[in-house]
Amino acid sequence: MSAGSASPVPRIDATVVRRLLRHEAEVHAIPGRTLRDLGDSILLHDPVELEPFWNRIEAIQWPEDASGFDRRLAEIGVLFASIGRQPHFWTLPPHDEPRDLIARLFANGFEDVGDGLVLATSDVAPARAALHRAPLPEGVAMERFRGIVGAEASRAADAIVAVLMAAFTVDGERHAGVVAETLASLADPRFMHYLVRRDGMPVAVARRATFDGISYLSSIGAVDAARGLGFGRLVTASAMVDGFAEGNEWVHLGVYADNVPARRLYESLGLQMAGEPGPDMILLG
Repeated sequence: MSAGSASPVPRIDATVVRRLLRHEAEVHAIPGRTLRDLGDSILLHDPVELEPFWNRIEAIQWPEDASGFDRRLAEIGVLFASIGRQPHFWTLPPHDEPRDLIARLFANGFEDVGDGLVLATSDVAPARAALHRAPLPEGVAMERFRGIVGAEASRAADAIVAVLMAAFTVDGERHAGVVAETLASLADPRFMHYLVRRDGMPVAVARRATFDGISYLSSIGAVDAARGLGFGRLVTASAMVDGFAEGNEWVHLGVYADNVPARRLYESLGLQMAGEPGPDMILLG
């Protein structure tokens, strides 16, 4: 299925989807963030960062009746006020409850700041085939880093963060935070970092978090000079194959629905929509 097609959304069981959402939130809780299971939803909270991405509610299973829903929305509003953050919901239709959650949030003043997608697969074959078709060209090497600290971790983090800052045009004020998160995940044996060098220079990266039978992929990017050369495919396919080799049931990642090149890449490796595009809903007033 290509981006923008009218193909039906693959049927992934709602229980599996909620498991994937919780897994992603647990990954994002590293380092120093808190993850709270509210019973009918999940709250991710960063005590320092105001950025809504790190402060959100997701996997929502709220009452259908209007009074019960309104009461729960008010309670969550108080919760966000208590932590000093904007109310922020990650939605994933058709798996959220109530089914008209997005319409109800719009009616309560929330705004859509961008549609997100969860892509997932339980099939390693397309990723394995992609690696077989495209061996590393001359002058290109890929390094893997896991469970390292000290000087080795600092050297790896310098190279990884340099690519991340360039690939995602991260504000310089965020540099220290990106370094801290990279060092924390380099030390955590659940994480694997992938770094591609071309003629010795770092040009592409990816990160895999593997636990509870699931791998979550993130921080996939390349510097401008290396775009279109297949390095994004290389790190993504490598991370997928490695994850399944460690006994995964699922590999998943998140992507903005309008990022057509990224979606085409991931879908070519067998990743499929776990739900419909879901608006990222924030109360901006």
